[in-house]
Amino acid sequence: MAEDTILTARSDGVLTVTLNRPQAKNAMNFAMVDALIGAFDDAATDDAVRVVVLRGTDGVFCAGGDLKDMGSSAQNKADVAKGNRRFGELLEVAQAFPKSLITVCEKAAMGGGFGLVCVSDIAIAESGCRFGMPEVTLGILPAQIAPFVLARIGLTETRRLALTGHIIDGDDAKKVGIAHYSEQGNAALKERLNIVIKQCLKSAPNAVRATKKLLLETAQAVSPETLDMAAEMFADALLGDEGREGTLAFREKRRPSWTEEIT
Repeated sequence: MAEDTILTARSDGVLTVTLNRPQAKNAMNFAMVDALIGAFDDAATDDAVRVVVLRGTDGVFCAGGDLKDMGSSAQNKADVAKGNRRFGELLEVAQAFPKSLITVCEKAAMGGGFGLVCVSDIAIAESGCRFGMPEVTLGILPAQIAPFVLARIGLTETRRLALTGHIIDGDDAKKVGIAHYSEQGNAALKERLNIVIKQCLKSAPNAVRATKKLLLETAQAVSPETLDMAAEMFADALLGDEGREGTLAFREKRRPSWTEEIT
């Protein structure tokens, strides 16, 4: 039986989409990316859905992209770039989703998960949730993610996080504008989510659709051409010496060669 990479549940106008790869801390593989795109496409045309809540199973949002899945794909530049660009398509679909999109961030929102937070309308974080783009520490690029992070929090903070792989918690994520709320404990997280959902449901559906379209068109948009270029750069990095060493070190749970002298 194929793995159910996402789970969905409906209640009173709210569709909850749950990332469901607990054995990998809900890291996204290609099957999950396809399933998420399908879920967003279906919800966009379903009048019964007013709000989508995106979260992860077992109290973890998303550990990022699945490097094992990435490593098992065809190792030529065209295929790597195509796979990377597919994740960019997910971010584009989520960014343009015409209804309210809420992310609930627990324990980890790394890499691709970080990107999903940055395209949500409202992000609710557990105070201890870890946010970051660790790609450069693996010898690769946050290729599809970086443009959306930049649009979310600006150049200065994006540089700090993207160039160092620095990890921040939910409180700091709120301070820099990644998350809108940072809550301590499951009860507070649940209460905040209920409040935000009620606020979203007070808004007229067509007005929400038009307002989101207006905001995205008047803000500095992330272009498909930028994401195409990023996918090519990602493929070069992954297939280069640093990318091969960094991803192998990750799988072998050791430090990559360029950090061996750091104490």
